[in-house]
Amino acid sequence: MGVTEPVRAGIPRRAGQEARRGGFAGRRLTLLQQEELVSWLFVLPWIFGFVAFIAGPMLYSLYLSLTEASMLRPPVYVGLLNYRNLFSFDEVTSLFWKTLYNTSYYVFISVPLGIVVGFAIALMLNQDVVGRGVWRTIYYLPSIIPGVAVSLLWILIFNKEFGVLNNVLAVVGIEGPAWLYEERWAKPALIIMSLWGAGGPMLIFLAGLQGIPTELFDAAKVDGAGLWPRFRHITIPMVSPTIFFVLITGIIGSFQVFTNTYVMTQGGPNNSTMMYVLYLFNLAFQQFRMGYASALAWIYFIIIMFFTVLIFRSSAAWVYYEAGIAGGE
Repeated sequence: MGVTEPVRAGIPRRAGQEARRGGFAGRRLTLLQQEELVSWLFVLPWIFGFVAFIAGPMLYSLYLSLTEASMLRPPVYVGLLNYRNLFSFDEVTSLFWKTLYNTSYYVFISVPLGIVVGFAIALMLNQDVVGRGVWRTIYYLPSIIPGVAVSLLWILIFNKEFGVLNNVLAVVGIEGPAWLYEERWAKPALIIMSLWGAGGPMLIFLAGLQGIPTELFDAAKVDGAGLWPRFRHITIPMVSPTIFFVLITGIIGSFQVFTNTYVMTQGGPNNSTMMYVLYLFNLAFQQFRMGYASALAWIYFIIIMFFTVLIFRSSAAWVYYEAGIAGGE
């Protein structure tokens, strides 16, 4: 008995150990599966954030757009009534067309102007000038100042009596208008102000310009190409992906213009600077018409998406990608 008991006791113990090893080996993940699992663990916080803070609120706003809702009482389903009222040409019941015109006016002038100015500054600061780093910092700094502070500053600049802008115009014999208080000049004033942030695009263009191989310019010079041909046939094509990026982000950002109009004009005078997002904000958080504001938001989402897709689809005709050309060859 003294011999057989350890044997009996040892057999099931070894069998159990082997069974456990076999079971663990059966469940062992391959390297690919482990990498996939780790990837999901890294992505999971983003998925949770997207569902909780983006997709969820979007779906809820889609539901609200079909209701008569406010913060004071439960939503009441009204179908597409909000959308029908939204497209009404009656400015008393809807400022949809007015705000869409104001915003389009602002976007389609300020964005190309900002690109041209930012690109021009980048071209200058890409040259070998004295104090180049200091100049780059000076031009970029305004774009990182908070929007409210910038708006308050520009209220002073646009002042009819003692504003800097009108004083400069007076030097050359021009009497400046009351920029923010005249319908004719309020939107141009906001466009002029938007150039304050040209330092952001300037920095991106500068990175794009420095990525152009100098061999291309050297070869063009050897072939006798002048300044304009080099700019047209080398600089512009090589920087076109940067222009594409700045255009996309500029269009999307400018469509959402809000802070300066809210602080400087409150949409006036006579709704001449009532931008789409400001109108939406007033409907939702001042008039508490959450259902109508949600319908407005969804229409705006479709409009911005349309222009974004349009630019993406058109990019094949004017954006130059070196790798794509090489592949085609």
